[in-house]
Amino acid sequence: MLINIEPHSFPLKFPFVITGYTFTNANTIRVTIQKDGHIGIGEACGIYYEEETQESMTASLNDVLHSRISHEEINQLLPRGGARNAIDCAFWDLKCKTEGKSIFKMLDINIRPLSTVATVGIDTPENMAVRANEYSKYKNLKIKLSNDAPIERLESIRAVRPDATLITDVNQGWSFDELKEYIPHCKRLGLSMIEQPLARGADDELEGFKSDVPLGADESCLDSHEYAQAAIKYDVINIKLDKCGGLTDALEIIKLARIDGKGLMVGNMTGSSLSMAPSYAVGQFCDFIDLDGPLFLKEDVEHGLTYADGGIVSTPHSDLWG
Repeated sequence: MLINIEPHSFPLKFPFVITGYTFTNANTIRVTIQKDGHIGIGEACGIYYEEETQESMTASLNDVLHSRISHEEINQLLPRGGARNAIDCAFWDLKCKTEGKSIFKMLDINIRPLSTVATVGIDTPENMAVRANEYSKYKNLKIKLSNDAPIERLESIRAVRPDATLITDVNQGWSFDELKEYIPHCKRLGLSMIEQPLARGADDELEGFKSDVPLGADESCLDSHEYAQAAIKYDVINIKLDKCGGLTDALEIIKLARIDGKGLMVGNMTGSSLSMAPSYAVGQFCDFIDLDGPLFLKEDVEHGLTYADGGIVSTPHSDLWG
């Protein structure tokens, strides 16, 4: 078995701003596994708020890789995060290619259309409204917010997109008092979900708190091992393959959430269509779909996903992944 790791950087069309960060590139690693004439590929961006980089992910993989390493071993040897995600997805792709089955056949999924959000980064209220209008073919929008005039920004977007389903992602940017202040306005503006309002590790006040707008956990639930503590505070769990370390752990989160009746969201850390493809399989189990990473890129990979009216995402081609 031959395993190759390469960095791939994708320049963004424009700077993307969230609470505390500005991104100009999607810096990924690509893992390729060759075995018995078949090739499996996986991609990861890593977890930016845990300071994962192309170099650190590559080093993590090189520390454990050997020519006979198994799919099961990598999920035991590597911690959650981007490195494990890239190779876990490469192993899943290799399994599909070896057995001649799509990932949907492999997981016994009846494919349904997925309609992704388009994400509006933090900017002036006026510029955010312009961006929301530019995404007129997307019926679902995700609005990035901080604690700097968040309601003014939401109102400016709602004024130009009264038709849109809106969720907001605060990326840990509010206090509990701010959340309580903003919830009535979010309800008035028809928001369907508030994602990660409080900081990871500083959200215990949400246990037992009843919000008029569903609350979602992103940074507060990184993998299946953190599911139980997040489920008592949040209504929706956001699964990102870069966080949980690949499709294998994502399927475990899905199993836990289905037992509890929790809502699910599939998200992304940007990345090309190669990152979105395994997330598309996860999205088949989710209420909220965020697979818009390639929309930010100046150039996507070959056989990339397409986005039709309503934000409908094309089913990944087997030449891409799975």
